[in-house]
Amino acid sequence: MAKQNLLLLPGDGIGTEIMVEVEKLIAHLNSTGQTDFDYDSGLVGGCAYDAHGAAISDADMEKALAADAVIFGAVGGPKWDDVPYEARPEAGLLRLRKDLGLFANLRPAICYPALADASSLKKEIVEGLDILIVRELTGGVYFGEPKEIIDLGDGQKRAIDTQVYDTYEIDRIARVAFELARTRDNRVSSAEKRNVMKSGVLWHEVVTQIHAADYADVKLDHILADNCAMQLVRNPNQFDVIVTDNLFGDILSDAAAMLTGSLGMLPSASLGAQDATTGKRKAMYEPVHGSAPDIAGQGMANPIAMIASFAMALRYSFEMIELADKVEAAIAAVLDDGLRTGDIMQAGGKKVTTAEMGDAIIAKL
Repeated sequence: MAKQNLLLLPGDGIGTEIMVEVEKLIAHLNSTGQTDFDYDSGLVGGCAYDAHGAAISDADMEKALAADAVIFGAVGGPKWDDVPYEARPEAGLLRLRKDLGLFANLRPAICYPALADASSLKKEIVEGLDILIVRELTGGVYFGEPKEIIDLGDGQKRAIDTQVYDTYEIDRIARVAFELARTRDNRVSSAEKRNVMKSGVLWHEVVTQIHAADYADVKLDHILADNCAMQLVRNPNQFDVIVTDNLFGDILSDAAAMLTGSLGMLPSASLGAQDATTGKRKAMYEPVHGSAPDIAGQGMANPIAMIASFAMALRYSFEMIELADKVEAAIAAVLDDGLRTGDIMQAGGKKVTTAEMGDAIIAKL
């Protein structure tokens, strides 16, 4: 078995606690001969600013570029509210995405049967939910230029953010969505705002062309992004794969996340382009939730999204499909047994700590 190299970036807040559970899982898999992972650790976010004056150091960025996959925790917290904008904790995450070329963000929203009652929607609406949101991650309004605040005088200012997409950016994210749909229910919904945004007009045009040329076997629907948000709440099971831009993907994936009962349940993967020689992609895996500084250090954090993100690494970076399935099945089995961290606690459940949840998942394996 070839040795694989990981970079673990726990970050801030509960990121450090949930990453411990991944380290325990890696140790278990290595000790049983199922994997051969080497890993290094680094700093990102507020802790990196405290140590280096930047949200990620050049040295740790080099480690990320050299790794087979990056496993990321969470960043941020009120401690760093007043740091310079370019050094804010989130800047470390944005640099990782940009420098690694991670243009495709995969955000699954899966409702585990044992947690159907925990959703804010009725059980019958979310039962069986299995959506994959494919979000373009390195373009759009978060990276477009100009991005500035201009002083107009007389107490007036103007804030500018620029929504920019080129054909190739839409082309490559659409292809990821269509390819993934072929492994699922073979349906793609493309969400944009072509009725009011020129970027949406181009998005619609390019996705339509790619579909007709190379993916006519996949069912394609176009939907306005605001209607997509409404439909996610009204009837989420109508969707299979949703492909959308950076801004709308940020919003729609968080909305889809809450259908499952808790942000603490949902993983994500961010993938780059395939290397022309090796066929491998740069990749980073992270839970959807934030750093939750209000509960940090108390053993209350839910590690499931972090562990499920590692399962996505097994699946997408290392093609260990069977092992990824086993990790995901272990998570479901622990939930079926009634074990719950505080964020997903239900009547009749057994409340456990972060470490106890991680140990229970490993025990199921």
